Amino acid sequence: MKNNVLGIIGGSGLYDFEHLEDIEKLTITTPFGKPSDKLIKGKLNGLPVVFLPRHGVGHRLMPSEVPVRANIYALKSVGVTKLLSISAVGSLKEELEPGDFLLPDQIFDRTKMRPSTFFGDGIVSHIGFDEPFCKDLRKLLFDIIQSKGKTVHNGGTYVCMEGPQFSTRAESHFYRSLGASVIGMTAIPEAKLAREAEICYALVAMVTDYDVWKEDERVTVDKVLSTVRKNVETGKEIIRGLANVVNLEPECSTGCAMALENSIMTDPETIPQKQKAKLQLLIEKYIK
Repeated sequence: MKNNVLGIIGGSGLYDFEHLEDIEKLTITTPFGKPSDKLIKGKLNGLPVVFLPRHGVGHRLMPSEVPVRANIYALKSVGVTKLLSISAVGSLKEELEPGDFLLPDQIFDRTKMRPSTFFGDGIVSHIGFDEPFCKDLRKLLFDIIQSKGKTVHNGGTYVCMEGPQFSTRAESHFYRSLGASVIGMTAIPEAKLAREAEICYALVAMVTDYDVWKEDERVTVDKVLSTVRKNVETGKEIIRGLANVVNLEPECSTGCAMALENSIMTDPETIPQKQKAKLQLLIEKYIK
């Protein structure tokens, strides 16, 4: 039996589980500051789970303000090995209808002002990112969502924009011309940092609207929240289903757990001691 710890990043409504046991609220400070909020730790069907509200309780943080490095580092520090992100997105394709779910397999990064690596200041790492989402975790999620009778699309490109404004029509049509599937504001740098932290990461994208490429469509907060509320119970079912099976699967075939192996370019003798200490949680397997 494996000893996975399942992490979930999403809206706070997802964390109200009747059968969540041994609940603790953890206040954590990391070398990258404080995470978005307290971590909620417990057990679901015997599996350790850790929840983190991405935007803080009450949705206080804009996408560009989310302290993603602190979030991922904090989740890593409490042992998270598998990380599920649940996020609202706009559809860029006719067949991806509001209410559908999509499991993206690629990302197109259009962010501009977000720190997207733990490294720097004397230590350089270049991780492989050709497969930004864990294939094995995506497969588990696809089977779970399909078993719930929900419409789920396996694969597609997620465009991550800076926000907080929604797209212009020109931008929306441009992303459609690239063949992208959905657009959102939060998968970057979550996916990049999860890979650097050697955590398996997958994203369940909840389609809430058609963005603005449809001439008669406008994106509003009310429209987004209405669809999100309808999907809260499905989100809980997905988490429960994942908790039941995540320890039964073979080792990750994407290589997430060894992503830093052979990726650190810097001679260990030249890395500042301060940086070694700061990144010890991430690099201790490779640099003593």
